[in-house]
Amino acid sequence: LLLCFVPAILAAGSAGQPLVVKGSVYCDTCRCGFENEATKYMAGAAVRIECREAHTSQITYVEDGVTNSAGHYEIRVHGDRGDDVCDAVLLKSSDPECSTPDAGRDRARVVLTRNNGIASDHRFANSMGFLRNAPLAACAQVLQKYRSDE
Repeated sequence: LLLCFVPAILAAGSAGQPLVVKGSVYCDTCRCGFENEATKYMAGAAVRIECREAHTSQITYVEDGVTNSAGHYEIRVHGDRGDDVCDAVLLKSSDPECSTPDAGRDRARVVLTRNNGIASDHRFANSMGFLRNAPLAACAQVLQKYRSDE
């Protein structure tokens, strides 16, 4: 009987703790669609956690955050969002020279429930990026390393 109650007590103890979504925001300085050695991580970029009801797509939860000096963010999410579809979403760039959200890299899906076997309170979102207005001059050399036709 004790073996049945111990997991329930441990789960109840962590239920009040918020989940923490961690991720990063970068500037795609070469406009190539992926992170590389010329990528610049952005301090002060605005990010949002947005959850929607799965069937109606109505917004059920929103929490905003900002990246630190290394381009990383941590956003606390209160309550279990197991019935929702949640994304980390780019809101605003901190650099006017790199402010166009990269389509396909402008949001990252995150699962925000404790009912999935993950013991940690931390959830990790894929990196999200903005495109620089014009590629850096050094990008030709950087991208040369990725050519597959040679």
